Amino acid sequence: MRLLDRIQERRRLAEQDRRTARLAELHHIGSVLGGAETVIRTGWAQGTLYACVDDRGRSQSVDPREGGFDEACLVGAVVHAAGGPEVATGQLAQRTLDLIWHALYRGPARPVGGCPPPGVRAARVADLARWNDRRDRTRAEVLALLSASGALADAETRRLRQATTAASSMSLSR
Repeated sequence: MRLLDRIQERRRLAEQDRRTARLAELHHIGSVLGGAETVIRTGWAQGTLYACVDDRGRSQSVDPREGGFDEACLVGAVVHAAGGPEVATGQLAQRTLDLIWHALYRGPARPVGGCPPPGVRAARVADLARWNDRRDRTRAEVLALLSASGALADAETRRLRQATTAASSMSLSR
């Protein structure tokens, strides 16, 4: 095999590895979105990441590491579903929040972008928190956003699988 052929094959395999890793990540993001939906259905909060409801039905902010919680906002639900506050800055929680932001502000017509710089990512998480906390926001709208995000993850999965299939058939035809 010629040197150029070996280089092209390495590049093809590296691209295949990137697509496969992204497919695995999208699978995990789908699980987090489903878990966040369950959290929101159980109890949805505004103005705080997590809250407990007292005997009088009033919500009070809590740190979930010091006990449980009854309600969570959109961001808190995602963080909890990804593994809790200890992993809030981890890739799975952050990439899930990236996808939700994309679903809300960019929509399914635009391709899902890569990993934003830390400052941009922090601003986007703040955007999601502000969106959640709007006075007229409803739990149904939060659930609809999670559903739209899941549909976006599914569309991205289909796109990557098609790209993988096309790349495989091209390499077989050589």
